[in-house]
Amino acid sequence: MLFKFKAQTSGGEIIEGEADAPDKFSLVAQLKKKNYTVILAKEVRSKKSRFLSYIQGFLGVVHLDEKIIFIKSLGAMLKAGLSLSRSLSILSRQTKNKAFQAIIVDMERDISRGNSFYKAMSQYTNVFSSLATAMIKAGEDSGKLPESLTIIAEHLSKNYELQKKIRGALFYPAIILIAMALIGVVMLIYVVPVLTSTFIELGVELPFATQVVITISSFLIEHTILVVFLIALFVFGIVYGIRTARGKRMLDSVFLKMPLIGELTRQINSARTARTLASLLSAGVSILDALQTTHDVVQNSYYKTVLQEAQGAIQRGSTLSFVFKQYPKLYPVLVAEMTAVGEETGKLSEMLLNLASFYEDEVAQKTKDMSTIIEPILMVFIGISVGLFAVSMITPLYSVLGEV
Repeated sequence: MLFKFKAQTSGGEIIEGEADAPDKFSLVAQLKKKNYTVILAKEVRSKKSRFLSYIQGFLGVVHLDEKIIFIKSLGAMLKAGLSLSRSLSILSRQTKNKAFQAIIVDMERDISRGNSFYKAMSQYTNVFSSLATAMIKAGEDSGKLPESLTIIAEHLSKNYELQKKIRGALFYPAIILIAMALIGVVMLIYVVPVLTSTFIELGVELPFATQVVITISSFLIEHTILVVFLIALFVFGIVYGIRTARGKRMLDSVFLKMPLIGELTRQINSARTARTLASLLSAGVSILDALQTTHDVVQNSYYKTVLQEAQGAIQRGSTLSFVFKQYPKLYPVLVAEMTAVGEETGKLSEMLLNLASFYEDEVAQKTKDMSTIIEPILMVFIGISVGLFAVSMITPLYSVLGEV
C-alpha cells in the first residue's frame, strides 16, 4: 500500500513524503528505524483505486453475465480448497474483459496485503452491487464465504433471466415503432413533396387531412435543424426529468397505473424484494441491514418508501408482514400472507424464496402474454397509420380522375 505521511525527525524538523508499506504499523516501524516520529499516515492508493474503477467502468463495462461466471467460479474454487488469493489470480487470467481483469488483479493485491474480500470488493461500487458486498461481508464474518457466493450467483442468475425476458418482450415493439418512425420521416421528406408538386400543377382542392400532411412535410424540410434540436431538447428534458426525485416519482406512478404494465411492475418488484431479502437473510445478514440493501436494489421509488418504512416499523417491534399489509396496491396480498407464515414458523428466508420463484414465473408468463397481445395491437396501429396516410394523399388524385 502507498501511504502519504507527515513525520518529525530527531532534530525536530517536520517532513512530508510517500512510502510503500504493507500496513500502517509496518510504515511506522520502517520510519522509526530512521529516527522519524510519525505524525500522520494516510493511505492514498484506495482513492486511486476508486478513480481507476470509475475510468475502467466508463471505458469497459462489466456485463452481468461476466459477474455471474466470476462469482460462480470463485465459489467453486473456494469449495475445492483453493485460497481466495490464488482463486482470484486464476480468474484474472481467464477473463477476457480487460477492465474486469484489472479489477480482479487489484482485489487480489488488496487481499494479499491483508485486507478483507469485502473491503476489496466495496471499492468497486460501479461493478459490484450493495447486495453482493453485504452478502460477502456476512459470508466472511460467519466463515461461510463459498455458500454466500453460491447464493449471490443464484440471485444474479435469476435477475439476469428476468431482465432477458422483459427485454425480449419489449424488443419487438420497440423495433417496429422505430422502423415506423423512420419510414414516416422518409415519406414526409421525399415522397410527400413530389405528390405536393403534382397537386399544385393540377390545381386540386386538397382535403383537410392532406393539408395537414403537407404542412408537416414542409415544416420538416424547411426547419430540419430546428426539428432535430426540438427532438434532442425533448429527449434531454425527459432524461433530466426522470433523474430528479419528482420526475422519477411521476414515472414510477405511470408504470404502476398503466394497463398491463402496472400488474407486471407490481410482480417484478415483489419478486425482486422477496429474492433480495431471502438471499440476504439466508446469508446471515440482519433483517434491518437486509431491508436497507433491498431498498437500494429496488428501482421504483414507491417500493423504496415501503422498505424504508419497514425498517422503522421493525425497530419499533412490528413485523415485516404488517407493513406489507398496509400497501396492497404495491405488494399483493400473497406477499404479506407468505411473509407472515415465514415469521411465525421461523422460515422467513425460505418463504420469501418460494414467493420470489412464484412471481418470477408469473412475470415470465406475463411477458409471453404481453408479446401475444402487443403484436395485433401494433398491426392495427400500423394499419390505421398507413391507411390514413394513403387516404390523405390518394384522395386528391381520385378527385382529379373523377373530373376527367
